[in-house]
Amino acid sequence: MKRIYLSTLLIAIALQGTANDNNRSPKEPVDYVSTLVGTMSTHELSHGNTYPAIAMPWGMNFWTPQTGKMGDGWAYVYTSNKIRGFKQTHQPSPWINDYGQFSLMPITMPTTTPITGTEPVFNEDKRASWFSHKTEIAQPHYYRVYLADYDVVTEIAPTERAAIFRFTFPASEHSYIVVDAFDKGSYVKVIPAEKKIIGYTTRNSGGVPANFKNYFVLQFDKPFTYQASVSGDSIRPHQLEAQVNHAGAIIGFSTKRGELVHVRVASSFISAEQAELNLKEVGTHSFEEVKAKGRKKWNDVLGRIEIKDDNTDNLRTFYSCMYRSTLFPRNLAEIDAKGNVVHYSPFNGKVLPGYLFTDTGFWDTFRCLFSFVNLIYPSMGAKMQEGLLNTYLESGFFPEWASPGHRSCMVGNNSASVVADAYLKGITKVDAKKMYEGLLYGANHVHPQVSSTGRKGFEHYNKLGYVPYNVDINENVARTLEYAYDDWCIYQMGKKLGRPSKELDVYKQRSLNYRNVFDKETKLMRGKNADGKFQSPFNPFKWGDAFTEGNSWHYSWSVFHDIQGLIDLMGGDKVFVAMLDSVFNLPPIFDDTYYGGVIHEIREMQIMNMGNYAHGNQPIQHAIYLYNYAKQPWKAQYWLRETMDKLYSASPDGYCGDEDNGQTSAWYVFSAIGFYPVCPASDEYVLGSPLFKQANIHFENGKTLEINAPNNDAKARYVESLTYNGMSYPHNYVKYSDILQGGKVDVKMSETPNFKRGTANTDLPYSLSRE
Repeated sequence: MKRIYLSTLLIAIALQGTANDNNRSPKEPVDYVSTLVGTMSTHELSHGNTYPAIAMPWGMNFWTPQTGKMGDGWAYVYTSNKIRGFKQTHQPSPWINDYGQFSLMPITMPTTTPITGTEPVFNEDKRASWFSHKTEIAQPHYYRVYLADYDVVTEIAPTERAAIFRFTFPASEHSYIVVDAFDKGSYVKVIPAEKKIIGYTTRNSGGVPANFKNYFVLQFDKPFTYQASVSGDSIRPHQLEAQVNHAGAIIGFSTKRGELVHVRVASSFISAEQAELNLKEVGTHSFEEVKAKGRKKWNDVLGRIEIKDDNTDNLRTFYSCMYRSTLFPRNLAEIDAKGNVVHYSPFNGKVLPGYLFTDTGFWDTFRCLFSFVNLIYPSMGAKMQEGLLNTYLESGFFPEWASPGHRSCMVGNNSASVVADAYLKGITKVDAKKMYEGLLYGANHVHPQVSSTGRKGFEHYNKLGYVPYNVDINENVARTLEYAYDDWCIYQMGKKLGRPSKELDVYKQRSLNYRNVFDKETKLMRGKNADGKFQSPFNPFKWGDAFTEGNSWHYSWSVFHDIQGLIDLMGGDKVFVAMLDSVFNLPPIFDDTYYGGVIHEIREMQIMNMGNYAHGNQPIQHAIYLYNYAKQPWKAQYWLRETMDKLYSASPDGYCGDEDNGQTSAWYVFSAIGFYPVCPASDEYVLGSPLFKQANIHFENGKTLEINAPNNDAKARYVESLTYNGMSYPHNYVKYSDILQGGKVDVKMSETPNFKRGTANTDLPYSLSRE
């Protein structure tokens, strides 16, 4: 008992020391990040639906402590009190779930004899250990937790495709590490002479070809005195190999009090040999060296936006959101023995040259995440565009939701936005003509197996100018609105490529199709039947049906490219502003009959006390900025601060809905520095209300944009005046081409609105109708 007590005491002291180190006054961006933001979520209510990704920016492999059962999309939930293992994960969303996962779990046994095969240590429920958040350190580049049932400390430091684990064991004759390759087809082999375990897992949730495997290798620094393979529930001592539905391995040794055991882990979607190559990312580096390299990488990435402010809570929220904005899409590429960039194709199962990115849904992320990447990390954006071209070449379509291959999820053809925005901003380095070809194909076809890839209902849309309400195609108004914007993106890219006017005119005209589902009677978007009559009855508060995860009050603003045209349809600026005001003034009433019950997105709108504004889902996230188009920018400034202040924080319940692969986080990052890309593929960002006293944006071209608002505070949310490089700047937008040149923006904030600034026609952001 005395030895156990001393061991526990020493580990607690070590943990306290590390906690004190991490609680020092933060000096670098990564110190402000909490990876636990958004983890207090359930199926019924999302505060982010995230997990604490221990990862490098855009890394191939993430790691997470696992509190949920095998196969549960809610892999880590903050309110849980037991950890089942430490899982390699590629999950973009709990709704999409995971692929290529396996886990490690250190345990100790109080028995005087080794595991015989009858003990339930491979049962994830029974091997789970109690833990406390008080002993948990959760940073992007480093994770640490104390497993109370085993008196073991686990630490993880990742690289892009590998990681190093450090386990601190107590004095025990029977210390073990359990490797779980998960079910649905897996393989493990223990190689005692090399202190190694190899294997593969095939567990996935779709989007993979028949030959899909994630090959893994684990290299230990301590010889095994015990080894067993696991087949299902059967532990088989001295049998070193298992290839079954659910395979695993257990290795063991005796440990002294405080003894450190290191495990270097890597995996590959290409081959076992490639997994060994990926293991070189950690090589012979010590744990502290890998941790330090990871810290430097994150500081380099997060440091592209340098915030100077005395509000620590806002700094923590900002950098935690910036961390989430740089995780996805995932870089699936690996480096072969010759130093070439190659990837396993989830579309045809081949190993092919070049980059490939995955684990993102464009319905969410076209809105601002890719604009954020293109602005702050253009070299990474160029790699993403190469990856998109490879997806088209390998599958015949650009992705709309990929994880890792095409997935049937959501609506729209928003790859057009992602491709066009990058090309028009000079990001794309690969064959733009071929990418444009892919856009044209996707606009006029639908994937034969994955109907959400390409354009479902394109025949109706091309013929009638809308997707009809009374045909067997759901969420038809949402599709019509997004297809119209996507057609504008194609039109813009085609113009720059010098395509024939006959071709361009088709897509320019189709970009006006939003008019076909606008109902003058209600001044809202409304389903329309094939005969040209609007759906009846019509309830603008009905979620789903003609819309996607929202209602007509949410979707009627989805005319990103022609807000002036929408203003004209509604009857002018005053009516438009009154309609936009109504979103916030209406009570949070809803009709959930389409879903047969309250979905979590509805509940998240209902409880936020912001009327019918549903920031927890993407369709309306740009709408606040639209006051700038109707000459009342001060209302945008008011509601932007309300949203940033009330709906975001750096706590486990820090989001007001699904974070969604960086989109909801990138909204905050853009909004906090003072501008937002309402219309990706245009050259403009719409101005808002900067949150900080100073934000310095360090561009890859070596230029810096300095945004100063020295009198900024919680009450001073309105822009009284703005100067750009010393000159008065009255406009409600800034141009991409201008801010890339750097310079100095000085903003005078006020507690009262300036009703004169931003009210001239020349101050309004881009609209097609004003082109």
